[in-house]
Amino acid sequence: MYDRVKGFRDFYPEEMAARRWAMDTIEDVATRYGFREIETPALEPTQMYTDKSGEEIVEELYSFEDKGGRSVALTPELTPTVARMFVEKQQALSKPVKWVSTRPFWRYEQVQQGRFREFYQTNVDIFGSSDPAADAEVLAVAVDMLTDLGLTSEDFEIRVSHRDILAGLLDSFDAEVDTREAIRAVDKRSKVDREAYLDALVEAGLSYGQADSFDEMLQSGEDELDSLADITGSEAVAEATQNLRAVLDAAADFGVRDHLTLSLTTARGLDYYTGVVFECFDSTGEVSRSVFGGGRYDDLIEGFGGQPTPAVGFAPGHATLQLLCQRAGVWPEEGLSTDYYVLQVGETRATAARIARDLREKGHVVETDVADRSFGAQMGYADGINAETVVIVGEQDLENDEVTLKEMDEGEQISVPVDDFPGEYDRPTFQDFADE
Repeated sequence: MYDRVKGFRDFYPEEMAARRWAMDTIEDVATRYGFREIETPALEPTQMYTDKSGEEIVEELYSFEDKGGRSVALTPELTPTVARMFVEKQQALSKPVKWVSTRPFWRYEQVQQGRFREFYQTNVDIFGSSDPAADAEVLAVAVDMLTDLGLTSEDFEIRVSHRDILAGLLDSFDAEVDTREAIRAVDKRSKVDREAYLDALVEAGLSYGQADSFDEMLQSGEDELDSLADITGSEAVAEATQNLRAVLDAAADFGVRDHLTLSLTTARGLDYYTGVVFECFDSTGEVSRSVFGGGRYDDLIEGFGGQPTPAVGFAPGHATLQLLCQRAGVWPEEGLSTDYYVLQVGETRATAARIARDLREKGHVVETDVADRSFGAQMGYADGINAETVVIVGEQDLENDEVTLKEMDEGEQISVPVDDFPGEYDRPTFQDFADE
C-alpha cells in the first residue's frame, strides 16, 4: 500500500465530473472572447526562473538535473513560458495575441486552504495592446467566468489597483525607498498585523511617520483618487490615475464595472506587474485567501529577449474557485451521470450494441454490459452510475420485436418496438412512447 505524495491529489470520477464542468465553463467564456488555446510543456530550464526571481526561487521549485545533465524544473507558473513562446514567434504573430491554457503547475510550498503542491490554473493573456480596453476585457472575462459558474456580485469582489500609483506615492516621500520591497509589504498587508506591516515598510526605507502617511493614502476611495496627484505633486501618479480611470470606464462599457472595487491596498507581490492589477476575493471572507489575481506586465516580453510588448492577463486557480463555488452553493453535486444503460439478457449483444451506438450518435452518455453479469447485477450497476433510463434488451422481448424502456426515478416502464428505438426522438423517454 502506497501513500499519496503530500500536496498532490487524486480526483475520482464523481469529483472530476464537477471539476470538468468548471473547467469547461471558464474555458467557454475565454473562447467566446476570442482567446485561442495553447499547450505548453511541463518542464522548462531552471534558469528561466532564477534569472527572473533569483536563486532563492529554487527552494520553491521541483527542480532536478535530467539525464542530459540539464537543470530543469516543473513549471511553477505559465507567464514565463508564454513569454518565451511569444518571443520565439513574435514577428509572425498577428497582434494582439490572445491565449488561454488550462494545465497543472507545481510548487514546493506549504500546503494550506486552496493551495497544493500540484495545482491547476486557467491562464488568460493578451499580448500587444496597451489600450485600457485590453485590461477591461481581461476583467470582463474574469467576471463572466465567475457569473457563468453561477456566482453573483454578492459572492465575490474584484479589487482593482495600479502599481504605478503605489510606486509614485512611494517616490513622493523624501526617503530612499526600495519600491519593490515596499509593494511586497503592501501585498502582505492583510496577512500580518499592523505593527509587522509598518515594520516592513520601514525596512523598505520609509520612516514610521511616512509609513503611516503612505498607508493613509492607500485608503483613498474613488472620489479621492484624483487628489493623490495633487497631494504628492507626482506626474507619475497623475498618469497612473488617468490610466486606472480609463480602465474602469472601459469596464463599464463591457458591463462589469459594478463588480469592481477600487482598492489601492491591492498590490500583487510579483515583481513583473507594471500597471493595473486586481485580485478576486470571497465577499464573505470564508475563503481566506485570494481566489485569483492578475494585471498588466508590460516589461516581461522584453525581459525574455523580445521586442517591447505590452501584456495583461490573469490566472484563476481551480482549487480556490472550487472553494468559492462550494461556499456560495453553486458547485454541482459530485456524482456520476449517465443518460442510458442498455441492459442485456441472454444472447442479445448485437441488438444491444446497435441501440447503444444509435443513442451515442445522438450525443448521449451510454453504458452497456461488458462483464456478462446477471439481470440483477446490471440493474444494480445502472443504479450505481445514476442511469436515468434503462433499455432492457432481452431474448423474450426480441421474440416480440420489442425492448423495454424503464425510467429509474419513477420506476415506470413500457415496451416499445425495437425497430423504432431510439427512432426519431433525440432523447427518447417513457413519456414519448406512452403518448403515442
